[in-house]
Order: sequence, then C-alpha cells, then structure tokens
Amino acid sequence: MVVEENATYDIYYDKEGDFLEVSFGEPASEGTTEEIEQGVFITRNIDTKRITNVGILNFKKRTQLLKKILNRFNLQLPLEITFSS
Repeated sequence: MVVEENATYDIYYDKEGDFLEVSFGEPASEGTTEEIEQGVFITRNIDTKRITNVGILNFKKRTQLLKKILNRFNLQLPLEITFSS
C-alpha cells in the first residue's frame, strides 16, 4: 500500500515511554494490532487490512527501524524522523 501524497499523517511521540506512533490517513473504525517484532506494532483496518498505525517502543535507540518497517510494508512518509542528543 502506498499512502497518497495528500493523505493525512499523525505522529505521536511519548518522551517518557520512548514510544513513537505514526498513523496513516483516517483511523479505522475497527482495527487489530499485532506485534510484528519485539517492540514493533502495526494496526490494520479489520475490513480492508490496510495498515493504519505503526508503533515502535525504545524509538530513540532504533530510529532507523522506522524506515525499515515503512519499506517492508510499502508505506511512505513525506518526511524523515530523527533524534539528536
């Protein structure tokens, strides 16, 4: 799935929990979340199977993982997310 250029994105970062969540488009009315690898979660719309959210625990130590996950599921963001010390 490639997200349309004009689609909406929501990026949430919990500094205390070091958790990043990226949402693509409108939220699903019903979804299912699975942990695809340790600390990495995807939420899919139950009806369309479209990925609506990607969440990553311990994000500061694993910033490159977001790009890997986006590529794995053919998702795109119009920006790059990085952290500096």
